[in-house]
Amino acid sequence: MAFFPGAAAGEEPVTRPQIEQGDGARSVSLRGQTYIDLGLAGTGTLAAGTIDFLGDTLGSFSSLKIAPGSWKRTGDGYEAILWTLPDRGRNDPDANLFFDYRGRLHRFRIQFTPADGRVTVVPDGGIELRDFRGRPFTGADPGTGTLIQRGMTLPAPASGIGHGKVSLDAESLQFTRDGGFYIGDEYTANVYYFDRGGHLRGVIRPPAAVTPRRAGAPHFGSLQPPETGRRNNQGAEGMALSPDGRTLFVMMQSALVQDSATGNAAGRINTRVLVYDVSGTPTPERPSAHHIVQLPAYRDDGTGGKANRTAAQSEIVALNERSFLMLARDSAGEGASSKNPAVYKSILLVDLAGASNLAGTEYETGTTSVLADPAGTALRPDLRPAEKAALVNMLDPAQLARLGLSVGRLSEKWEAMDLVSALEADRPDEYFLIVGNDNDFTARNCVMSGQACGSAMDVDSRLLIYRLRLPAPLPARR
Repeated sequence: MAFFPGAAAGEEPVTRPQIEQGDGARSVSLRGQTYIDLGLAGTGTLAAGTIDFLGDTLGSFSSLKIAPGSWKRTGDGYEAILWTLPDRGRNDPDANLFFDYRGRLHRFRIQFTPADGRVTVVPDGGIELRDFRGRPFTGADPGTGTLIQRGMTLPAPASGIGHGKVSLDAESLQFTRDGGFYIGDEYTANVYYFDRGGHLRGVIRPPAAVTPRRAGAPHFGSLQPPETGRRNNQGAEGMALSPDGRTLFVMMQSALVQDSATGNAAGRINTRVLVYDVSGTPTPERPSAHHIVQLPAYRDDGTGGKANRTAAQSEIVALNERSFLMLARDSAGEGASSKNPAVYKSILLVDLAGASNLAGTEYETGTTSVLADPAGTALRPDLRPAEKAALVNMLDPAQLARLGLSVGRLSEKWEAMDLVSALEADRPDEYFLIVGNDNDFTARNCVMSGQACGSAMDVDSRLLIYRLRLPAPLPARR
């Protein structure tokens, strides 16, 4: 079994494809505890042209969660109800092309047989989301348009497609103990709280540092960058609830505008994670903690030259009230616009225990940058980022080959994760990590809002399942 020590913050950029060499279990240590990746255990697909319960091409997995209480053993494997979250629908921002795509959750029945690694995913309906007024959301870009609901300024197209509806670019999903759920939004960096029927019941709005603004006003559209706050299309991408149900983590996909090195796409590594105490109310007004997590930088063509991109995080899964798994990836693979090789697609451990707490400081209540130099990525000397260490490298040719896959066949956007017990009495510390891609509605026969939206290729929705051994069994999820 290979062993890898915990990685220090600010490690060297990845400039060549980080292809895993060898096979077998791999171990990593972080803050004195050992975690083991036991390897890829299963995979399954859903055809790109699948039509969903509302008659649109089924967008795949911007986030996913196993329905609480549904994961169970069968004679030779496991079965469960799987909920997945599509984003804003088929779109092309460069051409200002959007559809009036209604926000929704997809429901599936899933079966997993470890003996042969087979995973089957069968559509089983879903839930349409509704705003405070009972109206559907739209995926259309709001531009500068807004509307007021319950005293809150929300994004909404002022005219044209989706006019008068709340715009939603859904990216992260988390179920609560009462059967409701949270959805993290890219446009606003809001977290929307829904009841079990999909009706909006509350909103967690981000602090001033994170809210996108231009000329002092909220700027929720994705076609023009804000002057401060979340970057375009880099909002509340990751979200996780601690097993005890008391702590909600909300993580930006990459650095805020004010925390980004000027003109340097590899200078967006210092992202923010907001921590909320939701034990008293599902929609607290402000974070109880607020930290910096440093993402990997990489060279997109893998030639060994200077890093020119940031491996943005695409999902997180909480292990306890201070640590979580984080999926960070490049923008290469099946469905990508470029032909660059895959360089970095990994799942990391993140521990916040020793990180500086920005809650209530000028870094949260204002727009003060955390950078020591606006041209660099080094933090101000009084700030400490979270500790992290890479646990699962998805670019593993040997493991992929066992299931008929290859590094070159992996899709671009891996954006969804959940963690479930292996349910083995003699191995209570072993879990399955379910990872899903977002195919961006890329299908030759795509249909949306009754219109054709076809692409030149099909990119199937895919699940990968890894087996992990944690330092100890997690508390039962509540």
